[in-house]
Amino acid sequence: MHSKKPGIGYLRIILILLALLCAALWIGVPAVTTFIQQSISAFASLDQHAIERFIDSYGAQAATVSFFLMILQAIIAPLPAFLITFANASLFGAFWGAVLSWSSAMVGATLCFYIARILGRDIVEKLTGKTVLQSMDTFFTRYGQHTILICRLLPFVPFDPISYAAGLTSIRFRHFFLATAIGQLPATLVYSWAGSMLTGGTYWFITGLFILFALSVAVFVAKSLYRERQKRNS
Repeated sequence: MHSKKPGIGYLRIILILLALLCAALWIGVPAVTTFIQQSISAFASLDQHAIERFIDSYGAQAATVSFFLMILQAIIAPLPAFLITFANASLFGAFWGAVLSWSSAMVGATLCFYIARILGRDIVEKLTGKTVLQSMDTFFTRYGQHTILICRLLPFVPFDPISYAAGLTSIRFRHFFLATAIGQLPATLVYSWAGSMLTGGTYWFITGLFILFALSVAVFVAKSLYRERQKRNS
Protein backbone atom coordinates (compact mmCIF):
# COMPACT_ATOMS: atom_id res chain seq x y z
CA MET A 1 0.00 0.00 0.00
CA HIS A 2 1.15 3.56 -0.66
CA SER A 3 2.00 6.03 2.09
CA LYS A 4 -0.48 8.87 2.50
CA LYS A 5 0.72 12.34 1.56
CA PRO A 6 -0.15 15.40 3.67
CA GLY A 7 -2.61 16.77 1.12
CA ILE A 8 -4.60 13.55 0.78
CA GLY A 9 -7.07 14.62 3.49
CA TYR A 10 -7.99 17.78 1.58
CA LEU A 11 -8.39 15.82 -1.64
CA ARG A 12 -10.66 13.37 0.17
CA ILE A 13 -12.88 16.21 1.37
CA ILE A 14 -13.05 17.71 -2.14
CA LEU A 15 -13.90 14.35 -3.67
CA ILE A 16 -16.61 13.68 -1.10
CA LEU A 17 -18.12 17.13 -1.72
CA LEU A 18 -18.11 16.48 -5.47
CA ALA A 19 -19.79 13.12 -4.90
CA LEU A 20 -22.46 14.79 -2.74
CA LEU A 21 -22.99 17.43 -5.43
CA CYS A 22 -23.41 14.75 -8.10
CA ALA A 23 -25.85 12.87 -5.86
CA ALA A 24 -27.83 16.07 -5.28
CA LEU A 25 -28.00 16.72 -9.02
CA TRP A 26 -29.04 13.12 -9.64
CA ILE A 27 -31.84 13.32 -7.09
CA GLY A 28 -32.88 16.96 -7.41
CA VAL A 29 -32.58 17.77 -11.12
CA PRO A 30 -35.12 15.87 -13.25
CA ALA A 31 -33.06 16.16 -16.45
CA VAL A 32 -30.00 14.65 -14.76
CA THR A 33 -32.10 11.91 -13.15
CA THR A 34 -33.64 11.03 -16.51
CA PHE A 35 -30.27 11.03 -18.26
CA ILE A 36 -28.66 8.67 -15.73
CA GLN A 37 -31.69 6.35 -15.63
CA GLN A 38 -31.77 6.14 -19.42
CA SER A 39 -28.00 5.60 -19.52
CA ILE A 40 -28.19 2.70 -17.08
CA SER A 41 -31.16 1.23 -18.94
CA ALA A 42 -29.23 1.38 -22.22
CA PHE A 43 -26.26 -0.36 -20.59
CA ALA A 44 -28.47 -2.95 -18.93
CA SER A 45 -29.82 -4.02 -22.32
CA LEU A 46 -26.26 -5.04 -23.34
CA ASP A 47 -27.27 -3.90 -26.82
CA GLN A 48 -24.81 -1.80 -28.79
CA HIS A 49 -27.61 -0.49 -31.02
CA ALA A 50 -29.68 0.65 -28.01
CA ILE A 51 -26.69 2.61 -26.68
CA GLU A 52 -26.07 3.96 -30.16
CA ARG A 53 -29.66 5.19 -30.46
CA PHE A 54 -29.45 6.75 -27.01
CA ILE A 55 -26.26 8.67 -27.83
CA ASP A 56 -27.51 9.69 -31.27
CA SER A 57 -30.75 11.06 -29.80
CA TYR A 58 -28.76 13.99 -28.36
CA GLY A 59 -27.86 15.28 -31.81
CA ALA A 60 -25.09 17.88 -31.71
CA GLN A 61 -24.27 16.93 -28.10
CA ALA A 62 -23.88 13.22 -28.95
CA ALA A 63 -20.09 13.18 -28.54
CA THR A 64 -20.33 14.92 -25.16
CA VAL A 65 -22.97 12.45 -24.02
CA SER A 66 -20.78 9.55 -25.11
CA PHE A 67 -17.84 11.04 -23.18
CA PHE A 68 -19.89 11.23 -19.97
CA LEU A 69 -21.27 7.74 -20.56
CA MET A 70 -17.74 6.37 -20.60
CA ILE A 71 -17.00 8.14 -17.31
CA LEU A 72 -20.26 6.83 -15.80
CA GLN A 73 -19.43 3.25 -16.73
CA ALA A 74 -15.90 3.73 -15.36
CA ILE A 75 -17.18 4.64 -11.90
CA ILE A 76 -19.85 1.93 -11.96
CA ALA A 77 -17.34 -0.77 -12.85
CA PRO A 78 -19.56 -3.71 -13.97
CA LEU A 79 -20.90 -1.81 -17.00
CA PRO A 80 -19.30 -2.85 -20.34
CA ALA A 81 -17.24 -0.08 -21.96
CA PHE A 82 -16.74 -1.84 -25.28
CA LEU A 83 -20.41 -1.27 -26.13
CA ILE A 84 -19.77 2.49 -26.07
CA THR A 85 -16.68 2.00 -28.23
CA PHE A 86 -18.74 0.09 -30.79
CA ALA A 87 -21.45 2.77 -30.72
CA ASN A 88 -18.90 5.58 -31.09
CA ALA A 89 -17.36 3.93 -34.14
CA SER A 90 -20.76 3.41 -35.72
CA LEU A 91 -21.82 7.02 -35.10
CA PHE A 92 -18.58 8.95 -35.63
CA GLY A 93 -16.53 6.64 -37.83
CA ALA A 94 -13.60 4.39 -36.97
CA PHE A 95 -11.02 7.17 -36.50
CA TRP A 96 -12.97 9.81 -34.58
CA GLY A 97 -14.87 7.11 -32.71
CA ALA A 98 -11.52 5.67 -31.58
CA VAL A 99 -10.26 9.11 -30.52
CA LEU A 100 -13.43 9.72 -28.50
CA SER A 101 -13.41 6.26 -26.91
CA TRP A 102 -9.70 6.30 -26.06
CA SER A 103 -9.68 9.81 -24.57
CA SER A 104 -12.83 9.29 -22.50
CA ALA A 105 -11.56 5.91 -21.29
CA MET A 106 -8.33 7.57 -20.15
CA VAL A 107 -10.30 10.17 -18.16
CA GLY A 108 -12.41 7.39 -16.64
CA ALA A 109 -9.31 5.37 -15.71
CA THR A 110 -7.77 8.47 -14.08
CA LEU A 111 -10.90 9.07 -12.01
CA CYS A 112 -10.97 5.43 -10.85
CA PHE A 113 -7.28 5.60 -9.91
CA TYR A 114 -7.70 8.73 -7.79
CA ILE A 115 -10.99 7.63 -6.23
CA ALA A 116 -9.14 4.56 -4.94
CA ARG A 117 -6.05 6.50 -3.89
CA ILE A 118 -8.01 9.18 -2.04
CA LEU A 119 -10.96 7.27 -0.56
CA GLY A 120 -9.30 3.90 0.11
CA ARG A 121 -10.14 0.23 -0.17
CA ASP A 122 -13.47 0.19 1.68
CA ILE A 123 -15.06 2.56 -0.84
CA VAL A 124 -13.54 0.70 -3.79
CA GLU A 125 -14.94 -2.60 -2.53
CA LYS A 126 -18.41 -1.03 -2.54
CA LEU A 127 -17.95 0.13 -6.13
CA THR A 128 -16.41 -3.04 -7.58
CA GLY A 129 -17.33 -5.77 -5.15
CA LYS A 130 -14.91 -7.45 -2.76
CA THR A 131 -14.43 -10.58 -4.86
CA VAL A 132 -13.64 -8.61 -8.02
CA LEU A 133 -11.11 -6.45 -6.20
CA GLN A 134 -9.42 -9.49 -4.69
CA SER A 135 -9.06 -11.00 -8.15
CA MET A 136 -7.42 -7.76 -9.31
CA ASP A 137 -5.04 -7.97 -6.35
CA THR A 138 -4.00 -11.38 -7.65
CA PHE A 139 -2.93 -9.82 -10.97
CA PHE A 140 -0.72 -7.30 -9.17
CA THR A 141 0.81 -10.02 -7.01
CA ARG A 142 1.50 -12.19 -10.04
CA TYR A 143 2.71 -9.66 -12.61
CA GLY A 144 4.14 -6.87 -10.43
CA GLN A 145 5.15 -3.72 -12.30
CA HIS A 146 3.92 -5.14 -15.62
CA THR A 147 0.34 -5.64 -14.37
CA ILE A 148 -1.21 -2.51 -15.91
CA LEU A 149 0.18 -3.05 -19.41
CA ILE A 150 -0.58 -6.78 -19.44
CA CYS A 151 -4.14 -6.33 -18.19
CA ARG A 152 -4.84 -3.53 -20.67
CA LEU A 153 -3.75 -5.81 -23.50
CA LEU A 154 -6.06 -8.64 -22.37
CA PRO A 155 -9.63 -7.92 -23.56
CA PHE A 156 -11.24 -10.25 -21.01
CA VAL A 157 -9.72 -8.45 -17.98
CA PRO A 158 -12.14 -5.79 -16.62
CA PHE A 159 -10.80 -2.31 -17.37
CA ASP A 160 -12.09 -0.28 -14.44
CA PRO A 161 -11.39 -2.66 -11.51
CA ILE A 162 -7.74 -2.69 -12.58
CA SER A 163 -7.73 1.12 -12.43
CA TYR A 164 -9.23 1.03 -8.94
CA ALA A 165 -6.80 -1.65 -7.78
CA ALA A 166 -3.84 0.32 -9.15
CA GLY A 167 -4.86 3.31 -7.05
CA LEU A 168 -4.56 1.15 -3.94
CA THR A 169 -0.93 0.31 -4.69
CA SER A 170 2.25 2.39 -4.56
CA ILE A 171 2.43 2.72 -8.36
CA ARG A 172 3.05 6.28 -9.53
CA PHE A 173 0.26 7.88 -11.52
CA ARG A 174 2.47 8.70 -14.51
CA HIS A 175 3.44 5.02 -14.83
CA PHE A 176 -0.20 3.98 -14.52
CA PHE A 177 -1.28 6.57 -17.11
CA LEU A 178 1.42 5.65 -19.63
CA ALA A 179 0.81 1.89 -19.33
CA THR A 180 -2.94 2.44 -19.67
CA ALA A 181 -2.51 4.76 -22.67
CA ILE A 182 -0.30 2.27 -24.51
CA GLY A 183 -2.15 -0.88 -23.46
CA GLN A 184 -5.61 0.48 -24.20
CA LEU A 185 -4.79 1.76 -27.68
CA PRO A 186 -4.71 -1.58 -29.61
CA ALA A 187 -8.05 -2.75 -28.22
CA THR A 188 -9.64 0.65 -28.89
CA LEU A 189 -8.45 0.63 -32.50
CA VAL A 190 -9.64 -2.93 -33.10
CA TYR A 191 -13.00 -2.36 -31.41
CA SER A 192 -13.50 0.89 -33.33
CA TRP A 193 -12.66 -0.72 -36.65
CA ALA A 194 -15.07 -3.57 -35.93
CA GLY A 195 -17.74 -1.28 -34.51
CA SER A 196 -17.79 0.78 -37.68
CA MET A 197 -19.07 -2.23 -39.62
CA LEU A 198 -21.07 -4.24 -37.07
CA THR A 199 -24.50 -5.28 -38.30
CA GLY A 200 -26.56 -8.38 -37.60
CA GLY A 201 -24.57 -11.54 -38.18
CA THR A 202 -21.37 -9.53 -38.54
CA TYR A 203 -21.71 -8.60 -34.87
CA TRP A 204 -21.48 -12.20 -33.73
CA PHE A 205 -18.76 -13.01 -36.24
CA ILE A 206 -16.58 -10.18 -34.96
CA THR A 207 -17.42 -11.07 -31.35
CA GLY A 208 -16.17 -14.59 -32.04
CA LEU A 209 -12.96 -13.18 -33.50
CA PHE A 210 -12.47 -11.06 -30.38
CA ILE A 211 -12.83 -14.12 -28.18
CA LEU A 212 -10.24 -15.97 -30.25
CA PHE A 213 -7.98 -12.92 -30.12
CA ALA A 214 -8.32 -12.71 -26.34
CA LEU A 215 -7.48 -16.40 -25.93
CA SER A 216 -4.47 -16.06 -28.23
CA VAL A 217 -3.13 -13.09 -26.26
CA ALA A 218 -3.73 -14.94 -22.98
CA VAL A 219 -1.80 -17.98 -24.18
CA PHE A 220 1.05 -15.80 -25.46
CA VAL A 221 1.32 -13.86 -22.19
CA ALA A 222 1.11 -17.05 -20.13
CA LYS A 223 3.92 -18.65 -22.14
CA SER A 224 6.09 -15.54 -21.86
CA LEU A 225 5.60 -15.34 -18.09
CA TYR A 226 6.26 -19.06 -17.70
CA ARG A 227 9.51 -18.81 -19.64
CA GLU A 228 10.57 -15.77 -17.62
CA ARG A 229 9.87 -17.62 -14.38
CA GLN A 230 11.80 -20.66 -15.59
CA LYS A 231 14.79 -18.46 -16.39
CA ARG A 232 14.69 -16.95 -12.90
CA ASN A 233 14.51 -20.35 -11.25
CA SER A 234 17.33 -21.82 -13.35
